[in-house]
Amino acid sequence: MEKTWRWFGKNDKIKLQTLLQIGVEGIVSALHDIPNGEIWSLEAVNDYKNYIESHGLCWSVVESLPVSEAIKYGGEDRDFLIENYIKSLENLGKAGITTVCYNFMPVLDWARTDLFHEWEDGSSSLYFNKARFAYFEIHILKREGAEKDYSEEILQKVEELKNILTEKDNHDLIDSVIVKTQGFVNGNIREGEVNPVEKFNNLLALYHGIDKNKLRENLKYFLEKIMPVCEEWNIQMCIHPDDPPFALLGLPRIVTNEEDIDWFLNAVDNLHNGLTFCAGSLSANLQNDVPKLAQKFAHRTKFVHLRSTNVFENGDFIEAHHLGGRGKLIDVIRVFEKENPDLPMRIDHGRLLSVDTDKGYNPGYSFLGRMLALGQIEGVMAAVQNEMNKKL
Repeated sequence: MEKTWRWFGKNDKIKLQTLLQIGVEGIVSALHDIPNGEIWSLEAVNDYKNYIESHGLCWSVVESLPVSEAIKYGGEDRDFLIENYIKSLENLGKAGITTVCYNFMPVLDWARTDLFHEWEDGSSSLYFNKARFAYFEIHILKREGAEKDYSEEILQKVEELKNILTEKDNHDLIDSVIVKTQGFVNGNIREGEVNPVEKFNNLLALYHGIDKNKLRENLKYFLEKIMPVCEEWNIQMCIHPDDPPFALLGLPRIVTNEEDIDWFLNAVDNLHNGLTFCAGSLSANLQNDVPKLAQKFAHRTKFVHLRSTNVFENGDFIEAHHLGGRGKLIDVIRVFEKENPDLPMRIDHGRLLSVDTDKGYNPGYSFLGRMLALGQIEGVMAAVQNEMNKKL
């Protein structure tokens, strides 16, 4: 597989020359300065592409070309926004950039309650605590009916948290859930927002009455509209699984397991409609056998994210070592190296090592933690390729 790296543009603290030096072959990035819903011009796309190529790398994958919320909930302006999306896809195709990762998660992209959960060795990683998220819903967002979505055991823990969490703790939780993890991903809420909770609740209100079937219908509508331009320019659309892979905030999630993936691939049965296989997201669902899913969907996978999680009985999960956890990345790599070896692959997330804590990297995207993981995964890939060669 092609070794790629998520890079956040010319202001990223990690420089392209450094990435070239550590063995990265392709860049995964986006035009982050263009607001959601606006057209990516051919000039802007080519300028970005040429900048990356001037450093000896290529722009392998767009991650992401964001899908506007109105497309997801079926707002009055969705057709206008889809037309803008189609024009952006056309300009990407004209520039020769043909793999596009996106997601269809309502309002909230990937969610964590702790961005710096410390390990015994002093490093830290992303963590999802179900009780803290429930507390966030019930006592910070004050979402009506939120209590019905949680067990009595979780609700008891929420009451305990209510008695011990401070205003600073509340602020940190807001920052973790809806500010720091969202601003650099989809731009719905950015750092410096005066009242992020109010804005977030306004976004949630837009999805009133949207259930799983309706969200599926809206995804199908979107995909059917964009497939012609994808066919014309050979663009590979690859949806990212929901992270975490279960319903949050009273909103449905529709890319969580085998049945969900089967549904959207069959709903729009076009080879340009594909999957970003994120072993980390899928591994956070205890019902998912990640290598089995890789085997089943290898032929419709366009892009691979390699990370893993440890999941606890109560539903909490934490980013795991890249050679451990439920993601079983060694087995996943065996599948893709055999079944679809030319795919772009990127290391996803990584521990924050103590020497990197003052660098200001985006959560989950530190340099040394990802470089360590890339070295581990590159070693696995070499070992798998050696196994395959011996069988020839």
